[in-house]
Amino acid sequence: MHFERQAGVFLHLSSLPGDHGIGDIGDGARSFLAFLDRADQSLWQICPTGPTTSAHGHSPYSSPSTFAGNPLFVDLHALGERGWLTEAELEPPEGAARDSVEYDAVSSFKHDRLWRAFERFDEEAPADRPGPDGRATEAASAGDERSFETFRAEESAWLEDYALFSALKAEFDGAPWQEWPAGARNREEHALQGYREDLAERVRFHAFVQWRFDEQWRRLRADATERGISLLGDVPMYVALDSADVWANREAFAIEDGHASVVAGVPPNPGDDGQRWGMPVYDWDHLASTGYDWWVRRLERTFDLVDVARLDHFKAFDEYWAIPGEAEDPASGEWRPGPGVGFFETVGEHLGELPFVVEDLGFLDDGVLGLRDHFDFPGMRVPLYADWCAPSDRYKPADFSRDCVGYTSTHDTDTVVGYYQSMDAEHRDCLEYALDTDGSDVAWSLLEAVWDSPAVVAMTTVQDLLGLGSEARLNTPGTATGNWRWRVREDALTPALADRLADVTGRVRR
Repeated sequence: MHFERQAGVFLHLSSLPGDHGIGDIGDGARSFLAFLDRADQSLWQICPTGPTTSAHGHSPYSSPSTFAGNPLFVDLHALGERGWLTEAELEPPEGAARDSVEYDAVSSFKHDRLWRAFERFDEEAPADRPGPDGRATEAASAGDERSFETFRAEESAWLEDYALFSALKAEFDGAPWQEWPAGARNREEHALQGYREDLAERVRFHAFVQWRFDEQWRRLRADATERGISLLGDVPMYVALDSADVWANREAFAIEDGHASVVAGVPPNPGDDGQRWGMPVYDWDHLASTGYDWWVRRLERTFDLVDVARLDHFKAFDEYWAIPGEAEDPASGEWRPGPGVGFFETVGEHLGELPFVVEDLGFLDDGVLGLRDHFDFPGMRVPLYADWCAPSDRYKPADFSRDCVGYTSTHDTDTVVGYYQSMDAEHRDCLEYALDTDGSDVAWSLLEAVWDSPAVVAMTTVQDLLGLGSEARLNTPGTATGNWRWRVREDALTPALADRLADVTGRVRR
């Protein structure tokens, strides 16, 4: 794909403003689109939009489904407009914070409201019958039912497995699928059919939630398109072991007796011990024999929802670090060949254009760079990884290549201000010299350097636009708690802030 010179902002959906304790696909998202439009931005980047769990600290990179949408992102006000929730039920949860996400409370509140909405939808009230608080329903129930069943049929390849998986998780008190009764664990058809019948209402509920997420998302994407804003999504390389993806497609993964024989991670680097992520790696030989069918379906779903996708941990498409499942030490792994050029050629035969940005940070060698450049995928440049005292450095904005996406910071790094405050005196002086700044407005000094760089795409975060410090950091890799909680207040996204960004963009991004 040929990228035009443009700019955008990262803000994950959970960080949006809103009434119900977490950002969603409602008015907060549309207000942010209006902010981006006024700021002359053409990209909105987000993290993966799949469901999250407390078991993985609500990380969007460890989801029970790579196909499904996060129920927490469903806009409850839109359900109220359909007559499925009352005004009282739409009142914000007591004590809900507007600048952070309290996941336990939010999850309980939203699940309760989604279930009530589902029950009212399922009553199939006549079109002229008032809703639960006297308001007329917006659409005929028969039309809703047809729409719902059409969605279930069109998305059945992933939806039915996900909905049944979710119902079974509740039935077995949240236990991982490896601990379920044998019939469910091993997907024995007669057992699954029995569960489908016994848990039909729960299965239908989970499908209903996905239907509402999908319809709301498509409206949001249409609004973005109308404003000339593209959505930049994210494709994690690996999926959680305890997921509908692995449970229903275990032949695509290195799985033996329900357990990962090999898990993903990265080897030690100078100064660290490596990382053991614990997610199962792919059985690339099997996937190749199917024409990479599971991955093709995954990416088709991705581009149903977004315009451009970032491929996380792109290195693994060239070669991946494989750690024996029983080993705890990341150093016990080995490099194994990934699917390489053949994978993207096959995907391209199905998708046509490949609108990918690739995360090529760390472990750079001829193999991964060659794969990236073979398809002209733009990589990433993040100044927070730069050696500011070196004469040149690939992460300094002045040294960016054209074929890259330049960032001020990312969801996995500190904010610019937090980074600047943590630097030693020597490197802080070097940064100030390189950016010609006294550090008093360092986030915007770095933003202007990234915007003025050769990079074809320039990106920043809302935290950096607001000049916030480490207290606003979204995620700290390698930590299990306290992440993915930060939210922006709606009154922070002012017209003056949008105009300031538009001014910089108009001066240097043309």
